[in-house]
Amino acid sequence: MDTITGILSDSLHQAFGPIMLAYALAAIGINIHFGYSGLLNFGQAGFAAVGAYGLAVTVAAFGGSFWLGIGVGLLGSVVLSILLGIPTLRLRADYLAIVTIAAAEIIRRVARSVTFTEYTGGSDGIRPVGDFSATFADLNPYSGSEASFNAGIVGFHRGTLDLFWGLLSFRPHSLWVMTVGWSLVVLCLLVVWLAMRSPWGRVLKGIREDEDAVRSLGKNVYSYKMQALVIGGLCGSLGGFIFSVGSGNVQPDTYSTDFTFYLWVMVILGGAARVFGPVLGAMLFWFLFNLLKGVLDAIAATGALPTWLLTTNKSGPLVFVVLGIGMVLLLVYRPQGILGDKREVSLNVR
Repeated sequence: MDTITGILSDSLHQAFGPIMLAYALAAIGINIHFGYSGLLNFGQAGFAAVGAYGLAVTVAAFGGSFWLGIGVGLLGSVVLSILLGIPTLRLRADYLAIVTIAAAEIIRRVARSVTFTEYTGGSDGIRPVGDFSATFADLNPYSGSEASFNAGIVGFHRGTLDLFWGLLSFRPHSLWVMTVGWSLVVLCLLVVWLAMRSPWGRVLKGIREDEDAVRSLGKNVYSYKMQALVIGGLCGSLGGFIFSVGSGNVQPDTYSTDFTFYLWVMVILGGAARVFGPVLGAMLFWFLFNLLKGVLDAIAATGALPTWLLTTNKSGPLVFVVLGIGMVLLLVYRPQGILGDKREVSLNVR
């Protein structure tokens, strides 16, 4: 029973915690790109990496302020969007997919390069403990707090938040990252909700459905696509910020192609072109991922299954097998996801 409670507690913690929030923010960007604009961005990891490294390098390598690092990361995301959009957005959607996935991998390889180790830390990344995120940590209102209360299912003592009689517990740093992260998620969702109900958003949806028809109405399709690419990229960089300040380091392999593919699973699972779809998908995916990992590790530890089938070393890859099968079944029987509309996953790539 203690094992089951521990697995459930850890899975729920991950479903609401900082890592999920980083993915949720980046997934909101993918939803803007694919769900509302029909843009196939397979390089969202690159935007997140630009945000994270823009912050960390500015502070750790050049001695800039934390806020300057935030600005550099956001500006870098805008520049990357423009550089990727200029040669591809006048072409078919699949060209953008090819360019973005290549660009994300180039960014990761450059960050790993020995040539730039002085600035990026190479394959080890930037790991000055509490350095580039020191300003963020100093702003933590929960750290060292003497406030204390207990309301049954909710308890708070010295910055530590306990929920559901201790089933969920968040320490001051995680609680601060979550406060900022959830605030950014709500802000991004509000912006998306307002934008997609404006004339600008309706044009964007029209481009997704049939850009030739929108172009015949005199709209500058290229400009609208570029704006959507920039806005979605900014959401990706916000995810990179949360990832970096939450973990206290920036490591290049965090932003591999797996990062982007997780985001696509989250968007499809929650429902494309739905405001809350990416957040729901991120929470559910990250909960299931950690739940399956915990259950398989526990089964492997008991030795109930033969070692050729399951060991603690094999549980990680087996999680991806199970989730992959689940994703295939989802696409077969409910391609629109939990909240989505089946028409939203249809894409005009002419």
